[in-house]
Amino acid sequence: MNRPTSFSPFLALVFALVLAPARAADNPARPASAMPATVPPAGPALALDEAVARALAQNFDLAIQRLSNASSRDSVVVADADFDPTLNASTSKSRSESALLGNTTPNSLRDSENARVGITKRIDSGATLGLTETLNRSKSSFGAPNPSYGGDLTITIRQPLLQGAGTAVNRASRDRARLGVQRANADLKGTVLTVVRNVESAYYNLVFAREQLGVRQFAFDIAQKFLDETQLRRAAGDRTPLDVTQATLSVEQARLNVVNAIDAVRSREDALLALIGRFEFDQLIGPVALGDEPVPTLSLASSYARARASQPDQLSARLALEQARLDLLTAENNLKPTLDVDASLGLASTEGSYGRAFTEPITAHGYDWSLGFSLSVPWGQRADKARFRQAQTSLSSEEARLQQLDQNLLASVRAAVRAVETSRESLKIATLALQLSKEQYDAEDARFRAGLSTVRLVNDARNDLNNAQISELQSRVNLRQSLSDLSRLETTTLERYRIKLAE
Repeated sequence: MNRPTSFSPFLALVFALVLAPARAADNPARPASAMPATVPPAGPALALDEAVARALAQNFDLAIQRLSNASSRDSVVVADADFDPTLNASTSKSRSESALLGNTTPNSLRDSENARVGITKRIDSGATLGLTETLNRSKSSFGAPNPSYGGDLTITIRQPLLQGAGTAVNRASRDRARLGVQRANADLKGTVLTVVRNVESAYYNLVFAREQLGVRQFAFDIAQKFLDETQLRRAAGDRTPLDVTQATLSVEQARLNVVNAIDAVRSREDALLALIGRFEFDQLIGPVALGDEPVPTLSLASSYARARASQPDQLSARLALEQARLDLLTAENNLKPTLDVDASLGLASTEGSYGRAFTEPITAHGYDWSLGFSLSVPWGQRADKARFRQAQTSLSSEEARLQQLDQNLLASVRAAVRAVETSRESLKIATLALQLSKEQYDAEDARFRAGLSTVRLVNDARNDLNNAQISELQSRVNLRQSLSDLSRLETTTLERYRIKLAE
């Protein structure tokens, strides 16, 4: 594997010093490259709960999900509107003439005007009710009264007896739409939990990157001081050129570590800004810090029970199952023949004015009524049978999906609980390892100053100390991350940040 080109100055320096020991003995090695300037965090400190609040207010994913929720609520309005009353009105005017064959003189003339206004409404039983008032005026060349005014008040009802009959099937579309709103709320809850989890992860990663940068900067300072001291001792004849070369290489490696750490900090800052704002990458994030909340007592059974009762994916899957059952109910109803009963009752009168024609039908003696049945059966019903099979398949699929989610949730909770326990133990071990590395470095440095050790061994001890510091930091971050994962599964994240969601 080719080595990174950034190490080539180190190798050139090593070869130069090894091949020319006499020159190095006369002149101390040049100082290592200066450490790149770092910008300390500016602005007020950013607490984790503040970062979460900013994300909840501005995150794109949440904005999109809220629009989806608004659309689902409008779906309920659409479904309810099928049962709203419908007003209708019409008017017409006609004229007719008739004449005897071969005679151009009209035999009779009739003018008529007609106005109709009515209201219809569908009810939960599937019936459609109607009330219509009709007024007409007619004028003819014969007959009395002339003109005459007629009024007609008619009540109609059409009630399905098979397909479309009953409250359950007629409420299915509205019930399905309301379940859709609940699913959208569950999806919003899931999006909130995901956004909060992502913010926590980005925040913890930024804390790690900045503290890692601090470790790298401190290691660079120590390496530089060690190089300066080695050069002075080399000038006094107490160290070899190889010691200076090793110390110089150690400084360059520490400098490169600082460069990489700075890049990591900038990347983690951008990742957090992308979650808590909109195109605000020019903002500076102030100091951040890991929380030190105590680790709660864990119970797999209680964690799983909480997750199963309130996990958004579980809630959404249960609601989707209810929607599938409604779809099956509708598909089964559509297999029935269409059999409707139609009934009407009309009251009519003929008067000499519009006013009397409008008011007299209720007390008039004229009336008409009708009663009829209509039957319709599609040949073979192939389409309806296919839709029924599709609804059955969809229901079975949703049942299997819910069981799969339940199993996956159990596995996720078990893994999350184990992760917390493992992270807690890892932190204990990393803390002990850090203490040991400090003691070993101090001992090796003391041996070196007493002339009993070498630059290489001191560098190795210092690298071990740096790695132990970063490992301990990573263990602390891992513990916070694992607690965050478990909290998301249990949905206790909402309580922790006091997040209220509309039901």
